[in-house]
Amino acid sequence: MDMAAFDLFLWAMSAVALAVFVALYFVKAGYGIFRTPSWGVSVDNRWAWMLMECPVFAVMFVLWARSGVGFAMPQFLFFLLFQLHYFQRAFVFPFLLKGRSRMPVAIMVMGMVFNVLNGLMQGGGLFWFGRADWEEGASCLLAPHAIAGLALFAVGMGINLHSDHVIRNLRKPGDTKHYLPQKGMYRYVTSANYFGELLEWTGFAILTASPAAWVFVWWTAANLVPRADAIHRRYCEEFGREAVGRRKRIIPFVY
Repeated sequence: MDMAAFDLFLWAMSAVALAVFVALYFVKAGYGIFRTPSWGVSVDNRWAWMLMECPVFAVMFVLWARSGVGFAMPQFLFFLLFQLHYFQRAFVFPFLLKGRSRMPVAIMVMGMVFNVLNGLMQGGGLFWFGRADWEEGASCLLAPHAIAGLALFAVGMGINLHSDHVIRNLRKPGDTKHYLPQKGMYRYVTSANYFGELLEWTGFAILTASPAAWVFVWWTAANLVPRADAIHRRYCEEFGREAVGRRKRIIPFVY
């Protein structure tokens, strides 16, 4: 694939993300609190999350191994940060989940397809169509945008992990009720885990200054912002607007 074809790939992915963004305001993705029998056959949530997220980890590893980049900086650091997120998401997060939730196979398969495409997109952006200033090596990581991006990535990952911890511990064993999260960033938004993930990938895009990474930010927003809106509405219906208070949906004080 040459640069022109890769750019076309990025534009196509961006256009599909726009369609997803609009569609998710009308159709609630049927996992978590929005799962219904109409989504068809389902599988255990733990295995679904692992199978859905591990393809991007595998694709990125194969592309890194074949690219010849090796341990050259800054690409190797970018690769490690990306893989750190998906190692946790594919091989740690699923097995921390509690309860007996299930995920529709259709949702799992759609997630797998996206993750394969995203692996190709990010691998291409980091290993084959990178920026000219990356030839400066590790010194380019001292640029202000790189420092700011790395800091945002770390803060976003911290928020995401803590928010997942808060959600996992809302219920006692055997409890199946829904609760309104109150701790951490949940004091400001009803989808703090999504805010953390959006912040994390925005930091990654600022750090790498890669067009492919910015397309991933757009995809993250297209997927999570409508879902955060649906969750906010669900909480307002279930617990009352007074209980939800002035919390925003996904971006503190903004939306």
